[in-house]
Amino acid sequence: MTSLSGATVAITGGTGSFGSTMARHLLAEDVAAVHILSRDEAKQHDMRLRFADARLRCFIGDVRDPESVAKAFVGADYVFHAAALKQVPSCEFFPQQAVKTNVVGSHHVIEQAAAAGVRSVVCLSTDKAVYPVNAMGMTKALMEKTAQAFARQQPDSPTTISVTRYGNVMYSRGSVIPLFVQQVRAGAPLTLTEPTMTRFLMSLEESVDLVKYAFAHAEPGDLFVRKAPACTVEVLARAVATLMGHPDHPIRVIGSRHGEKLHETLLSREEMVKAEDRGEYYRVPVDARSMQYEEYFDEGSQEVVELQDYTSENTDRLDVAATQELLLTLPEMQAIVEGRA
Repeated sequence: MTSLSGATVAITGGTGSFGSTMARHLLAEDVAAVHILSRDEAKQHDMRLRFADARLRCFIGDVRDPESVAKAFVGADYVFHAAALKQVPSCEFFPQQAVKTNVVGSHHVIEQAAAAGVRSVVCLSTDKAVYPVNAMGMTKALMEKTAQAFARQQPDSPTTISVTRYGNVMYSRGSVIPLFVQQVRAGAPLTLTEPTMTRFLMSLEESVDLVKYAFAHAEPGDLFVRKAPACTVEVLARAVATLMGHPDHPIRVIGSRHGEKLHETLLSREEMVKAEDRGEYYRVPVDARSMQYEEYFDEGSQEVVELQDYTSENTDRLDVAATQELLLTLPEMQAIVEGRA
């Protein structure tokens, strides 16, 4: 995999779970600089203290404001676009805000990166963008379309725009595992929306590997997915409670939240037809056909869609023991089990 040593990398939403983990990896890889763009000055202050590295430069700004984006991208070789409104319920209540950040903001990131001569931009997407039923997924799907449209319209651009699509990232901010830990410690029941609901499981470290893979291998408009196992939320709750020494901890079913799916999809069957299997990853090239639709009126595509969607229901499904084993790869869970947190 191509090294980013000596490069300058800008991260939008850089104080979040993805961004701070990415920054830690990049600084360990001997990059020249890491530019953090975010709105939260308190988190930026904490990040500066935590890393204590002069190569980390923080920029107060918002992807909704193209001028602040442009300033953060000066001198950048690579951009990881993680800034987004990510909580499904909040996007359901404020969909216009999700559009401003996830769609318009992503357009600003792509345009300003191209203007700055950035080599590669990797945009962070989600399984909720496939067959979206909620505002968060819909706006992330439009972010993907924005990235792919740039690749179609500017095929000779020196800036490569690609997308990585993730499922749930374990122990990321706002995710369910820290909630389960908190509930076990408080002696409160584990709250499940729907016990049979399935979700993909990926660590933050694996998410960083996927971004680095995209930086190294992407062609314009590419979509990358890392293969991932899944489990039901009941299995996940039982695994967390068991690791904490409470295998029979009570569970309370509270019902689905606004906009939730029973199962998530990382690749649609239409995408699976085009996907390249690269071992740990799938690569889906952009559909680069032009708008000259008349050439398809007489002769259509010869592809026959016989494959299944790649979903959290039909991927490798983990039981409680296997989920525990996966959870123990997380530094946070290791610290909890060993009594250090």
